[in-house]
Amino acid sequence: MGKAESVDLPSARDKAAALALTPVSPETEARLDRYIDLLVTWQAKTNLVAPSTLPHLWTRHVSDSLQLLDLAPTAKVWVDLGSGGGFPGVVLASALADTPGVVVHLVERNAKKAAFLREAIRITSSPAIVHLAGIGDSVDRVGSRVDCVTARALAPLHQLVGFAEPWVKAGAKALFLKGQDVEAELTEATKYWNIEPRLHSSRTGGHGWIVELDRIERRNPSAITYGDRA
Repeated sequence: MGKAESVDLPSARDKAAALALTPVSPETEARLDRYIDLLVTWQAKTNLVAPSTLPHLWTRHVSDSLQLLDLAPTAKVWVDLGSGGGFPGVVLASALADTPGVVVHLVERNAKKAAFLREAIRITSSPAIVHLAGIGDSVDRVGSRVDCVTARALAPLHQLVGFAEPWVKAGAKALFLKGQDVEAELTEATKYWNIEPRLHSSRTGGHGWIVELDRIERRNPSAITYGDRA
């Protein structure tokens, strides 16, 4: 068996900057430390995040995820679509681990990444459930009682809106982390959906945005849209 490639390590300075942006309790910090140590170990054999972002993992990924909490402060049942390396789902579950009634559903179709997510939940003792499934099957698996649905680096916005539609119609909020092309994605999404998005600039910079949606309606109710399949 070949030797695993070495990976860059997150910097202490970056961690300090991240926790200044998005402060957490000492207990949450300890959980996040265990999670990040695990991610770095797995990263050597399974690509969980872009290797170039590892030195800035805390600001680029952890803080980016934590900032969602302020936009849904009372949410207890979360669904994270395409959880991948655990951003934002595992981070949110770690931060909310001491809040009664919280559960974070992590939906991931890749078996290796799902295995990583299960181990991350175990070592952080976080209130989360991994669903090894395609996004299109997630509503049946999770159920309709959801307070907030999230996704990060998963799919174009018009598809994400389709995935989230059943939950938002039942009263959930959608929070999608997007990049600098958010305006173009919104333009495309409004061809298929009546939405009233609220845009929040990411605290972590890098031209990132959060798209917040509380209402989703199809422009053509009889049409099959991109979000109907995954």
